[in-house]
Amino acid sequence: MSQHSFVRGEIIGPSTPPINESGVFFWLRKNLFATPKDTILTLIGLLLIGWFLPPVINWLFIDAAWTGGGRGVCATVAQGGTQPEGWSGACWAFVGAKLDQFAFGRYPVAERWRPMLVAILFVALLVPMLIPKAPYKNLNAILLFAVLPFVSFFLLVGGFFGLEHVETALWGGLMVTLILSFVGIVVSLPLGIILALGRRSKMPVIKLLSTVFIEIVRGIPLITVLFMASVMLPLFMPPGTPFDKFLRALIGVSLFAAAYMAEVIRGGLQAIPKGQSEGADSLGLSYWQKMRLIILPQALKLVIPGIVNTFIGMFKDTSLVSIISMFDLLGIVRLNFSDANWASPVTPLTGLVFAGFIFWLFCFGMSRYSGFMERMLDKGHKR
Repeated sequence: MSQHSFVRGEIIGPSTPPINESGVFFWLRKNLFATPKDTILTLIGLLLIGWFLPPVINWLFIDAAWTGGGRGVCATVAQGGTQPEGWSGACWAFVGAKLDQFAFGRYPVAERWRPMLVAILFVALLVPMLIPKAPYKNLNAILLFAVLPFVSFFLLVGGFFGLEHVETALWGGLMVTLILSFVGIVVSLPLGIILALGRRSKMPVIKLLSTVFIEIVRGIPLITVLFMASVMLPLFMPPGTPFDKFLRALIGVSLFAAAYMAEVIRGGLQAIPKGQSEGADSLGLSYWQKMRLIILPQALKLVIPGIVNTFIGMFKDTSLVSIISMFDLLGIVRLNFSDANWASPVTPLTGLVFAGFIFWLFCFGMSRYSGFMERMLDKGHKR
């Protein structure tokens, strides 16, 4: 019997990639210098960056005023300050001095531990909710979306359990922006799903009501919705009924976002092949079982970019609550421009750059997480 064997006894190790298809130079050649056109555009981009970036870095960091009190540190000698003639830099001392107001508005200083505690609870519940492999997702969702709002209400408003009552008129800054965004997201997503299903319903009354609501709300700007929520909504309440202004803003923002969310989700529902619905019917599933187990999971996965885009737009649109005298992050920053102690030519621009960076930070975070979720859920195209 032959002693030769044609079966390998060990696994062959992975081959190294060709030298010219890996490394930094390969990436540069593939992404930046693949063609003459790409090379020209890359060189133009580098020239623009070289021309624009150094002055920006110089204004933001190198020549910036980081410490000090009052407008003197952010104004030249001719303007009544201590900086030399021709000086131009960011006034981060203004941001540092006003940082508490930017975060909490006019919330009483002695009670600011309450919104800080709410923020800690929110982060502690949100982080494990965003991690796919974190355990106890159902309990986490109940605590985040059902329990935390009530706990936050009692902590922030007060008037219970010995806590001092704090009117919502004193709220402001980043706290208002985050509360409006979180409540708007939590309310608009399920309400948008219901409206999208209602618009596709075979019952004429349900379909008509959903369509009318969506088209009316989408046809008017958010400023009008907020104005109506602040002025018109109390007219439909019994005389003398107290109706908090901040609650009106929450209702207006949530309903406005729900109308846009409904159209995004309806697009996902229309993208699902009819065979999915017919297959669910053949299994004897009810309408709600079919939607919950088969149709909606696929539709929501398809429209993750649109959903997150609506969330980002809503997060930025919270600045419009200034129309009803509520001051979010941008509103409280602009309000502090009128402080005579910090009046200088560079103070407004510095405050707006700071507010813009905070908005960008949250929006970029939502965008990156949505990309992560898309890649994780995109199982159908993976080998």
